[in-house]
Parts: sequence; structure tokens; C-alpha cells
Amino acid sequence: MPPERGNYPYEVQVAFFIHDLLPDRWDGMSGSYMGKDYSALQVLLDTYEVEERQQVCLFIKHIEARKMNSINDKISKKQKASEQKAKGGGINSANIQR
Repeated sequence: MPPERGNYPYEVQVAFFIHDLLPDRWDGMSGSYMGKDYSALQVLLDTYEVEERQQVCLFIKHIEARKMNSINDKISKKQKASEQKAKGGGINSANIQR
């Protein structure tokens, strides 16, 4: 059973919180997840008065890397499944009643 967010140290919990607030970036052509948009990071760190900024940023990048791999793997599997379905979408003569 994976640990819950409350089981992590405080800085990791803050990293999860800030990570969830950052907007996602998606590639419009391929639909790939490109990660978080960090343009609002400084404002969020200031707003929530984060003291250990370097550690929190390191944890945010680590969380993002895992999330990016997970999302892109799911997208890739869906694309491969749809390609296989499209290739095998023809009429199978063995299933036609005569």
C-alpha cells in the first residue's frame, strides 16, 4: 500500500500542495503531458511563506517527473490500443454466419 501524503515530511507535503496548484502544460498536437508551468511558482512560494524553498522545489520536480512518466505511459498505451483496434477493425470472415 503506498504511503499517504500525510505520512511524508512537512516539506514533501508542501511540495505536493504547491505541485497541485501549478497549472499543467499539454502538447496540442500529440496530446502529450509536458509537465507543470512554473511561472506561478514564485508567487505560490511567497503566498504560502515556504521557508525551505530549495528542498520544496526539488521535491516538486521529483513529483512532476514521476507524474509525467505515468501520464505519458497511459497516453502511449491508449494510442497503441487504438492503433491495434484500427488495424484489426476489418471483417473477420470466420465470424460471418453462412
